[in-house]
Amino acid sequence: MFAFERKNNGGLVAERRASGLHSSRMRRSFIRFLLLCVAMFTISVIAVGCATSAPRSSSAEVPEKEAARFAQTDAQPTAAARVTPTATPTPVITQRQETVTEAIAFEQTSVEDGNLPRGETVVSVVGQAGERALTYTVTLVDGVETARELTSDVVAVAPVAEVVSVGVYDPPPPPAPPAPTAECDPNYADACVPIASDVDCAGGSGNGPAYLDGVARVVGSDIYGLDRDGDGLACER
Repeated sequence: MFAFERKNNGGLVAERRASGLHSSRMRRSFIRFLLLCVAMFTISVIAVGCATSAPRSSSAEVPEKEAARFAQTDAQPTAAARVTPTATPTPVITQRQETVTEAIAFEQTSVEDGNLPRGETVVSVVGQAGERALTYTVTLVDGVETARELTSDVVAVAPVAEVVSVGVYDPPPPPAPPAPTAECDPNYADACVPIASDVDCAGGSGNGPAYLDGVARVVGSDIYGLDRDGDGLACER
């Protein structure tokens, strides 16, 4: 009897073990089934949500929406029709140096010259123009001159003043002929022929008593015979 009970006890253990293994398999299968159900439910919910959020429009509403969309498109300016503001170009500013040659006028002065007759003028020193170099800083905006500033002024050639000599010489008047006196014979001029009983040429062979020292012009009668050759000049040698 005891042996039967042990045998029965061993079968009971084996039966219990077999029953536990079967229960474990059933639990795992059930868990898998639950997970599959949860996944399918989640997919169904997502699909329903997408379908609900999507706008449903009837076939009659589609043309109206399309027409409204095209009307709105026509009312709004296209990208090509929109005016795009152009960027203001940045001006290009440059500078350059420019040198210009300019003439310098000469001055004119005058001096008195006692060797020139009064009223006459002579250029004693010829005037010459000078030359200066003017350097400018020129500012250009986009190639167009907008400003010019003088930065250097150098005299390259100095001018030479012109000198004019002005005559101030007055010649003396010619000597007046000697006035005739009571002691000179009026028949002769340009020299005094004494009034005497006889007049001879000085340095000649005559014996006077009076002599003519020089040459006289016969204007009347040669009363003393001093014009021997008859040319109108008395005592001409």
